[in-house]
Amino acid sequence: MRPEPPAFDESFDIAVIGAGVVGCAVVRRLALAGAKVVLIEKGSDILSGASKANSAILHTGFDAPPGSLELDLIKAGREEYLTLGPGLGLDLVKTGALVCAWNDLEAEKLDAIAAQGRENGVSNLALLSGATARATMPGLSDRLVAAIEVADEHIIDPWTAPLTYLTQGVALGAHFLRNAELIEGRFDGEWHLATTAGTVSARAVVNTAGLYGDIVDARLGFSPEFEIRPRKGQFVVLDKAAYAHVPRIVLPVPTEITKGVVVCPTAFGNVLIGPTAEEQEDRVRATVETATLEGLLARGAQIVPALAGMPVTAVYAGLRPASEAKAYRIFCRPEKRAVTLGGIRSTGLSAALGLAQHALKLIEGFGLSLSQASDAPELRLPNLTETCPRDWQAPDHGEIVCHCEMVTRREIEAALISPVPPGDFGGLRRRTRAGMGRCQGFYCNARLAEMTRGKLREPLAIGNERS
Repeated sequence: MRPEPPAFDESFDIAVIGAGVVGCAVVRRLALAGAKVVLIEKGSDILSGASKANSAILHTGFDAPPGSLELDLIKAGREEYLTLGPGLGLDLVKTGALVCAWNDLEAEKLDAIAAQGRENGVSNLALLSGATARATMPGLSDRLVAAIEVADEHIIDPWTAPLTYLTQGVALGAHFLRNAELIEGRFDGEWHLATTAGTVSARAVVNTAGLYGDIVDARLGFSPEFEIRPRKGQFVVLDKAAYAHVPRIVLPVPTEITKGVVVCPTAFGNVLIGPTAEEQEDRVRATVETATLEGLLARGAQIVPALAGMPVTAVYAGLRPASEAKAYRIFCRPEKRAVTLGGIRSTGLSAALGLAQHALKLIEGFGLSLSQASDAPELRLPNLTETCPRDWQAPDHGEIVCHCEMVTRREIEAALISPVPPGDFGGLRRRTRAGMGRCQGFYCNARLAEMTRGKLREPLAIGNERS
């Protein structure tokens, strides 16, 4: 391994590679346990990979494989989120969900799905006729045959949660190293991790690299034990006027390949339709195709007819780190004090805190001596959801910079000087919602470029940021 200048003058107990939602949760849990932690990320900000694009559902695990580790971690992660949420200002929008059967063949599968849910410990389920299901959500098409009500499936803010996890970790002394792609790792009783930002030394390593999980394992010197096969999901975001017609999550009867296209409200007052499930080799680019998006819009209108012709606020595509197996790909290598949390697909947001708990248990088996465990510091990040008061509603809110999403100058300035400030414009958008509304930054990008000048790795070029 070629020598690299040190990124830090100090060595760490544990290095976590990959700043998606799982990596952020792992840093928090390890820092709470007294570990001296560094988070290494190849991008300019957290959530720069798979974690930036998801459907933001906090799952119950009703449809997870019975007896699986994934199910255990979803349930543990959900329970911790519900416990933490009120104290940290992490919102929970209580919507419930309907698994909808649109023909007799799909309806025949509902009994088995409900039985699996109950086997998984999710008791708050009910089989409904089409008419009864429509009574709970009048906007549903009268083509509905039957449904399962999953009362405890809800939606959350998918960006503030991981930012909160990392912010807590940083408050406990964790370091965040950005723009640091792992080049190679060597273990000689201690890990020496060569990155594009310098070398990092640590006694143990956790791979949470998502779409690059198998590549990171190889660069750490491990023989391949799993293969990431990127799965693209395209989404359509409808205007806020659609929200009144979609008060609940509408799930399809899943197939062997995918959970299928979902129609659901978002915590920000929009309606989401998607994702598709498209295999591809490219781990970086997730393009959107007009015909596919038109198909999603048509499908949404079939499910909720009032959505026909509803204005589109945004379209986007994300990549999920699926693998060759329909299961989490978790490996522990005690002889080299390494843990891999790979193949974390669509349930990663729900399972992140559970995965962090699991990673800590595996690391405790390494026999590392850590500092005394710490209490979680109190903090409360600004609320971005439409279900709780926001800054613009305060009498002293000052300048409104983004009028579509009602983002104040005070919110943007606070994000820029926060303990984990945005490294790029996408990060600023995810922290504030600025530029995410109906005009997609057409009116506010010039003001945002002025406010962020010299503060982001890549200056905002007006009109080019839509991710």
